[in-house]
Amino acid sequence: MAASKSSPLTVVVGISGGIAAYKAVNVVRAFVLAGHSVHVVATEAALRFVGRPTLEAISRNPVHSELYEGVAEVRHVAIGQSADLIVIAPATANTIAKLAAGIADDLLGNTVLASTAPLVIAPAMHTEMWQNPATVANVATLRSRGVTVIGPAVGQLTGADSGPGRLEEPDAIVRGALAVVAAGPVQDLVGTRVVVTAGGTREPLDPVRFLGNRSSGRQGIAIAEAAAARGADVVLIAAHLEVPPPGGVELREVSTALEMQDAAAAASADADVIVMAAAVADYRPVEVSEGKIKKDDRGDSMTLELVRNPDILAGLAAAKRDGQLVVGFAAETETDRARQLELGRSKIARKGADLLVLNRVGWNEGFATERNEITVLDSTADIVLEFAGSKVSVAHRILDVIAERL
Repeated sequence: MAASKSSPLTVVVGISGGIAAYKAVNVVRAFVLAGHSVHVVATEAALRFVGRPTLEAISRNPVHSELYEGVAEVRHVAIGQSADLIVIAPATANTIAKLAAGIADDLLGNTVLASTAPLVIAPAMHTEMWQNPATVANVATLRSRGVTVIGPAVGQLTGADSGPGRLEEPDAIVRGALAVVAAGPVQDLVGTRVVVTAGGTREPLDPVRFLGNRSSGRQGIAIAEAAAARGADVVLIAAHLEVPPPGGVELREVSTALEMQDAAAAASADADVIVMAAAVADYRPVEVSEGKIKKDDRGDSMTLELVRNPDILAGLAAAKRDGQLVVGFAAETETDRARQLELGRSKIARKGADLLVLNRVGWNEGFATERNEITVLDSTADIVLEFAGSKVSVAHRILDVIAERL
């Protein structure tokens, strides 16, 4: 069901059974204050955390929770059919799993399956549950189907726990969800071939050991996924991803920096855009042992001789053809903002890239997290974008800049 950007929307707010359900009250309230018609579909578990009278008073509509209520009006599909937007906040690990599998054993599941409206989920759960491979795969599945995922945030959880898994703040959820409707299906990269590198290369020492880095590949995957969603033909060159790759892209797996160089050179031949988001090892061992290195053979210390790897970004920038856009990444641990910018400007001058995405990394930021904070520099070293948010939202903002230059 279509709605104009300025007209009131019929918004279904789904609430699943997690402690963060109390925040859903403010999600509902924000949609109502924005002038939209809000209908709450709550699971039975959700109503154990938040009372029905509260939700009905805030939404100004009856709360629906029973699959077999309103049978005469076929309510189990009517709610979804009438929706302009469905927002599930919080979305628990259980609800995410059921959505990914298409299970409709409650009213919320039926509502989602019966709707063609944009679906936005705001996950909330303990860190271990969010990072569990099953949840990671389920979220990747939903994203590949066009579901927008907002959050989760990093912060205090139930009890003494803290980490990724905290429900994003209600205002951010509402803003993000309304932006999905306002923007519509952005297809500004149709006919564009985009090559994205992601993950971290590994340089072997022997058959069981390697020199590597902490990159999970999340940001590169988010860029590849977002580009595909915007209509691009995407090649994802992946090195040791810690999360599943998205659907709808051509996947080429590599391990070492030399393998990534060969794959990137081959893929860039007919590419319009090259985004080097991978963390590539600067050095590799001069010699690789054919057998496991034994500590008894080395004594109390061991010296490794390393040789420098080729600069893939600089090579691609030097070989680019007219109209081709090359985007690099620079992960820096520098905490001083001015010094960080100085490092970024020096790097883009050396590399010859068209754009450079500068982000700070450290023990607890940048790598293996769900959020990122970036500054994008152009070839003249001017700042063209500063943004902080989820890696998916960061990906789209980077692609906004790329699309403008194409």
